[in-house]
Amino acid sequence: MTSSSQSPSSRPQLHQKGEVIQEFGSVKQFPLGLSLEARLYSSQRLNQVLADTQILYGLYKKHHWLMRGATFYQLHLVLDKHAKAQLDIVDVVAERVQTLGGVAVGDPRHVAEITSIPRPPDGVEEVPVMLSRLLEAHETILADAHNAAARAAELGDDGTNDLLVSQVIRTGELQAWFLAEHLVDTPLVHR
Repeated sequence: MTSSSQSPSSRPQLHQKGEVIQEFGSVKQFPLGLSLEARLYSSQRLNQVLADTQILYGLYKKHHWLMRGATFYQLHLVLDKHAKAQLDIVDVVAERVQTLGGVAVGDPRHVAEITSIPRPPDGVEEVPVMLSRLLEAHETILADAHNAAARAAELGDDGTNDLLVSQVIRTGELQAWFLAEHLVDTPLVHR
């Protein structure tokens, strides 16, 4: 507290340094009625889903910008809508990790280290290849989410199970369906 003879400074305190106060991969205790094992497991699995979903979001935005051809407009809109839904999932998954007492993966460099989604080429691919890449990313996330949801349920972590099933899995399955239907080989016009 300052004395009456000193006025507080309005200057920002820049270039601050400090210690890490919680390590990634650890959980702190919250009164959630869940075991340490359940909270550690769910935090770890959710961080994998979180990293992969952040990459999927990035792929959606990249492919949204790079669409080509006769279905450009429709796919441009669909991919942007899907990207927004994935960004919403990123937020709720990160908040669940924090709720469990964990540390959500957020730095893009850390995300790149732990994702299981393969990196695409830097350039533009053909539209069916971009859609297939998105479908493969969805399948990776869905397989992991199904497995994690089942184990979370076994550990009594209904909140994580519910989030994985009601948001990650349901949204991912719906989006995969939309993408897969764009890869059906039907002509745009009859000849």
